[in-house]
Amino acid sequence: MDLSKKAKQIAPSLTLEITAKAKKMKSEGIDIIGFGAGEPDFNTPDNIQMEAIKAIKDGKTKYTAVSGITELKNAIKDKFVKENNLFYNQDQIIVSTGAKQCLANAFQAILNPEDEVLIPVPYWVSYPELVKLADGKPVFIKTNEKNKFKYTLEDLNRAVTSKTKAIIINSPNNPTGTVYTKEELQMLADFSKKHDLIIIADEIYEKLIYGNDKHISIGSLSKDAYDRTIVINGVSKSYAMTGWRIGYAAASKEIIKLMTNVQSHMTSNPNSIAQYAAVEALEGNQEDVKKMIVEFKKRRDYMVDAINEINNLSCIKPAGAFYVMLNISGVINKTINGKNIKNSLDFANLLLEEEKVAVIPGIAFGADEYVRLSYATSMNNIVEGLKRIKKFVSLLD
Repeated sequence: MDLSKKAKQIAPSLTLEITAKAKKMKSEGIDIIGFGAGEPDFNTPDNIQMEAIKAIKDGKTKYTAVSGITELKNAIKDKFVKENNLFYNQDQIIVSTGAKQCLANAFQAILNPEDEVLIPVPYWVSYPELVKLADGKPVFIKTNEKNKFKYTLEDLNRAVTSKTKAIIINSPNNPTGTVYTKEELQMLADFSKKHDLIIIADEIYEKLIYGNDKHISIGSLSKDAYDRTIVINGVSKSYAMTGWRIGYAAASKEIIKLMTNVQSHMTSNPNSIAQYAAVEALEGNQEDVKKMIVEFKKRRDYMVDAINEINNLSCIKPAGAFYVMLNISGVINKTINGKNIKNSLDFANLLLEEEKVAVIPGIAFGADEYVRLSYATSMNNIVEGLKRIKKFVSLLD
């Protein structure tokens, strides 16, 4: 049968592939240390859990409005005002089944065939595939570790064309942990205005920042930036609610209407129970979030220091999210037990085979000279896992 050419062009997720291999080995009784997790290892806070149970008991288990319940939209509106200096009406907000669906809806709403979208490298694995599913064309802009993996105006000017429709800004960033400053965001806002681009501002990790950096929403910088920005956010990362699948987006009334139309035929409303839980997440006690951030910072600091003490490996200290991009360029073309490390996939597979440590190969993010480690795992796992990585590297010829 001649199946969909578009579907055939979509790459499978390497992050899920390595994670599945590690889980299989673990199920066989092998002691695996996993650094692949893209989710907090903490449980959802009790107050959020209880609100979901209450919603079930109160019978709030039916269809809701496609774009989300009024209570949650109001909570999102208030959150934007208090935390981001952004002001939206209810008809400028949509709630979806995770931030990923918000992104998918957004690309479906704004892209026409061959419209180009600027994407920084390293990138989150789903950006290019979601663009392609919406008949757009991903245009990759390689960033530099010395510049903390951030866009530069020079690189943007080289990449922009008459077909460029949008630019993705992910701050704090997955996989690099990069956080853009106000001045850097202003440069991106000015660039987008000059070339009349739509800004996709993925802010899902906004609360997970550990140093003196501050999260700033690019849409808050000016009326022009506000008008051309689609803000993507959700409760998954900040509130340890990855499985609840609640994301949200805000933009112009026209864009949100199109996103809602797409969603109405794709999935209808997001989970009703999870929506009521998300209201509590945004409006309730935030102490668990603060505790989580303190713990993530401890883990990050330990991981960065330990990595930079290993010969031929290095990393920069991420400002946010919960990932470290480990530079493995110093071990490329080295061997272990007769097997050669030619790229990040080789490194990840051999590390898993030899020392039972799972990491995500950088090729999944367009950066083959790196692997990604998540510190969304216990300190004990981090200490033991990095010991194994150090041993693995010491055995390379």
